[in-house]
Amino acid sequence: MTRHFLTLTDVSRDELGYLIQRAIELKTMLRSGQSHTPLQGKTLGMIFEKSSTRTRVSFEVAMTHFGGSSIFLSPRDTQLGRGEPIEDSARVLSRMVDAVMIRTFDHATVETFAEHSAVPVINALTDDFHPCQLLADMQTFVEHRGSIQGKKVVWVGDGNNMCASYINAANQFDFELVISSPTSFEPDGELLNRYPERVSLEADVTEAVKGAHLVVTDVWASMGQEDEQQTRLNAFEGYQVTPELMDRADPDALFMHCLPAHRGEEVSHEMMDDPRSVVWDEAENRLHAQKALLEFLLTGQH
Repeated sequence: MTRHFLTLTDVSRDELGYLIQRAIELKTMLRSGQSHTPLQGKTLGMIFEKSSTRTRVSFEVAMTHFGGSSIFLSPRDTQLGRGEPIEDSARVLSRMVDAVMIRTFDHATVETFAEHSAVPVINALTDDFHPCQLLADMQTFVEHRGSIQGKKVVWVGDGNNMCASYINAANQFDFELVISSPTSFEPDGELLNRYPERVSLEADVTEAVKGAHLVVTDVWASMGQEDEQQTRLNAFEGYQVTPELMDRADPDALFMHCLPAHRGEEVSHEMMDDPRSVVWDEAENRLHAQKALLEFLLTGQH
């Protein structure tokens, strides 16, 4: 059966543990100059309906390191952008490439594509979830602090796709998640209700971060929400992550942001360069975590 990676729940806890450890191994191998080409002759089709820096570069470089190749497909270059049904595109593309990575708006797009694809489909971001980023985040925490099991993680800001993936991660990686969002910007209620024993809401951000081992945020207005920018700036006042806010967390707490960051909005200039900030390791780990994922999906190694 073809395995897909549309959310973190598509793989088991044990498999996620393996992916994190494998990502760390692959990073070490790369840095020591070891060549590893398990995907020689394999091609990754990359469908981008949303622009990207980290996603595109990390997946392309991952395939290059593994001896494979990748094809960048934008709506301007393909029939998808001209109304070809997703099912038809999936059937055709999956007869030619070995895996498909999709970065798009509607989560139903990746679900429909996966349903009709003969090869693995990877969700590289939708409006609902961003599971690849969570692999990188979890790898980064493990590298700096060891297991995240039983730790307290605080999400500050919008209940967006990243927040939703953190909710799934709380269950899959067995940690406590506290979400601090302004009223009416909380995450999807149905998703919250799935894991009531792991996830809670605390609107008071100074209260929420007390004793946190990891504090995470993201932009207040995501792609496609630019027209709400001013409304959101007003609503999120007081939710900026600063060194002073981090001081209320555990002394060993880390700060993460999936980038790009709007310095001076959701995160202060100082916080990005604070010793507790691991955002650059987190960004780099997109490469290593996705290499582990590609190897897992395409070779069955785990």
